[in-house]
Amino acid sequence: MSAQIVPGAERKLKNRISIQMSISNSLTMAYRTLLLIRRTPQQLFDVTIQPILFTLMFSFLFGGAISGSVAGYLPIIIPGILAQTAITASMGTGVQLREDMDKGVFYRFKSMPIARMATLAGPLLADIVRYSIATGLTLVMGYILGFRWVSTDGLLLAGFLSVFAAWCLSWVFALLGVVMKSAQAVQGISAAILFPLSFLSGAFVPTKTLPSWLQDFVNVNPLTYVVSAVRQLFTQGTVGTDFWLSLAGSIAIVLVFAPLTLRAYMRKA
Repeated sequence: MSAQIVPGAERKLKNRISIQMSISNSLTMAYRTLLLIRRTPQQLFDVTIQPILFTLMFSFLFGGAISGSVAGYLPIIIPGILAQTAITASMGTGVQLREDMDKGVFYRFKSMPIARMATLAGPLLADIVRYSIATGLTLVMGYILGFRWVSTDGLLLAGFLSVFAAWCLSWVFALLGVVMKSAQAVQGISAAILFPLSFLSGAFVPTKTLPSWLQDFVNVNPLTYVVSAVRQLFTQGTVGTDFWLSLAGSIAIVLVFAPLTLRAYMRKA
């Protein structure tokens, strides 16, 4: 007597196969993205040149004016550069996605027997490597200039928070990549979003002298809490309220923008 699969069990089996296929295809697309980076290393300029340039430029430009010396300014600027460069790198997610769609790669993937969301999830996973490179180079430059953290645990948590926040924010730029008409439009709007977030976060200078209406923006800026949390991890080695607020804010961004991005993407996929 042959065994029969009940409808409920058959549905669960199909869902499990679909999930496994989506994960496998997403990892394959992530590997494709990493191969493209290896063949066109120019894609890494924003996560290699920028951390080095910004760390040197801001340290020597503002160090004496704000803290009296470069050494005294490093505990302020390194956490700011760490958060700023990782999050700036997330802008490339939307730009690359839009370029794939413009070049026809997107439509070639549509004709292939792969999970439709893999072409979106793969690049998002691969970009974690880019954020990690930006984080690592910033820490190396800070160490060369004389910056020291108080504990290894604090260092690892700070790096994790910077990369995680960047990955969460990349969903916003992925949405822009799907809905905008050109890569130039994605890049322009992304820059308009990132500059206020970066410079009005206390990442580079104290914000106490800002007008009250700008301080109100600083207080609701999610990057403010990331910078403060990273700064506390480096200088004190402890996890404070800002750390948990940063995690909560980052997760909230994913909960809001991931469904919006997937919905807009699936309409075109």
